[in-house]
Amino acid sequence: MADTAEGSGRRRGRNETEEERADRMWTELIQEVRVAQMGVQILFGFLLTVVFTPKYEELSDTDQMIYLVTVVLGAVTTGALIGPVSLHRLVSGRRVKPQAVRWASRLTLLGLVLLLATMAASLLLIMRVATHDGFVPYLVTGVVFWYLLCWFGIPLWTRYHRTSR
Repeated sequence: MADTAEGSGRRRGRNETEEERADRMWTELIQEVRVAQMGVQILFGFLLTVVFTPKYEELSDTDQMIYLVTVVLGAVTTGALIGPVSLHRLVSGRRVKPQAVRWASRLTLLGLVLLLATMAASLLLIMRVATHDGFVPYLVTGVVFWYLLCWFGIPLWTRYHRTSR
């Protein structure tokens, strides 16, 4: 029977088995991963083409290093965000869905952190090439703080303040 909130008669949580919960959480996780995967795959695809443009040779050594780091970040981000799909496919039917959901969730969180780094490095490179002004690091730092707030700060605040203990 589902828990009730301190005598109020309201249900707290869902009345579902561990397997039903894992199925629901898996569906939700895959929907979330699709959004992040699409963004990182498009960004990574564009990054891969830069080295083949004439402009690449004109980049300073520092900008070329930022580019290489950004490409590697894009590659590992793609791996982390596609990992849950591979995990599901390889363990499907093995009666380990709750554990698979936990691992897929960890991979997705890692992928989001790596996506943050990839986007920050991409923005840094683009802003350095577009303008050589000294404000670029501050602008990139501001955007990173915005991502941290939107992706982690607000969700963690909500989790801490709005969920039952």
